[in-house]
Amino acid sequence: MLDIRFSRALTMMLFLAVAGERGTEALSSAQLAETLDTNPSLVRKLLVPLVDAGLVVCAKGRAGGARLGRPAEEITLAEIYRCAIGDKPLWACSPGGAHVCLVTANASEYFAALTAEAERAVLASLGDRTLADSVRELRRLDENKGHVAQID
Repeated sequence: MLDIRFSRALTMMLFLAVAGERGTEALSSAQLAETLDTNPSLVRKLLVPLVDAGLVVCAKGRAGGARLGRPAEEITLAEIYRCAIGDKPLWACSPGGAHVCLVTANASEYFAALTAEAERAVLASLGDRTLADSVRELRRLDENKGHVAQID
């Protein structure tokens, strides 16, 4: 099964970016959980590395909640990806068996190099995009559908 932490973290960050544009002070973990169709506990787990990296600021209490820690123009998707995924590789190599032929003797090393190359490409692509770019892209996609929906 594919890991969905990045897509959930990105969706959450997009909601925070739009909320910030609208002047909304902060969104609670319950509000974010509703938008992600999940529970507030998962949202809080996703927030921890984002807060640690300074991408999100959280305040406790009645008027508390999460908001962007930096302007959306200064947050890259690569940063969000790294926070969500951590050091987990893009793909995991299957455990190796006995090295009895050309393939079994070299497949793990080859796959590790291939994965590292793909990971660098993913990070380069995500590093060229900001959270603000992503909000603009969502709006463009929505306009192409012939209507302008609210992002909230």
